[in-house]
Amino acid sequence: MGNRLQPGTTDTGTELMADAYQPVIIIGAARSGTNMLRDVLTSLPGVGTWPCDEINYIWRHRNARNPLDEFQPDQATDPVRRFIRREFDRIAHRRGLDAVVEKTCANSLRVGFVDRVLPDARYLFLGRDGVDVVASAMKCWTNPIEIGYILRKARFVPWSDVPYYGARYLANRVYHLVSGKKRLASWGPRFEGMQQVLAERSLAEICAAQWARSVELATRALAEIDTGRVFSLQYEQFVESPGEHVRRIVDFLGIEVASSAIDPAVAGVSRQSVGKGRRQLDERTLASIMPILQPVLQRSMIEPEDRSRKVAA
Repeated sequence: MGNRLQPGTTDTGTELMADAYQPVIIIGAARSGTNMLRDVLTSLPGVGTWPCDEINYIWRHRNARNPLDEFQPDQATDPVRRFIRREFDRIAHRRGLDAVVEKTCANSLRVGFVDRVLPDARYLFLGRDGVDVVASAMKCWTNPIEIGYILRKARFVPWSDVPYYGARYLANRVYHLVSGKKRLASWGPRFEGMQQVLAERSLAEICAAQWARSVELATRALAEIDTGRVFSLQYEQFVESPGEHVRRIVDFLGIEVASSAIDPAVAGVSRQSVGKGRRQLDERTLASIMPILQPVLQRSMIEPEDRSRKVAA
């Protein structure tokens, strides 16, 4: 890798990973295209990730009983850091990776915590139109629980946390069956004030609040990180010219990738979902979510051509 961070230690004596492999953290609100970006990058040679969608169970170890996904940096204690870093080491060494890409949407609520764990990480922040996110997230809140999806992630639950997550899964399942609300009890990143929003707001407003809080906290925290470690891009622009954007990302990460490997990696990228929210949501729903989205929406739309390594503000 050409531009890796120099090997060494942090000011707390924590050994850096970047001399062996580069940790890459994708940050973005749920349903912002983060899965797509991860899948594109991990199809490149020397780049990989876990064989499941997210590893929130790993990130939450020793904080599992915290009802929120909003963690503070001081919650990244020495045992927490050692555990998570060991998991990164394991996947990198098993697969001989130059870069380990990780995408857990809840990390948008706790970037400072993540950076305390991985002080040599590089961040890819992916923004997307909040209206499209709301339309997509509403389907996730109302879809039946997919057992196969749960089991793929469950492989990475620390044994000490199994009873807690087993009980939570059962509660979510029961709620979905008997509540009459036709939605899950919880889906996606759990933010401060979420219980009140769940009790008082419509599903569309819940999704809007989830997006707004994720983007607001992520952009605020990423602005505190050295700009040389943050690359921001917008979903709508990425899908218009994915090959060009991947080349910029590869350069930012310092990964040596042949140009011939990029075109196959982005072959499945489509722009069909751009604007889908405004086509699917009725005027009443749009009117209810715009007051939640608008204050954050304008600040989150970025121009990679001009601000390719700066966080939207």
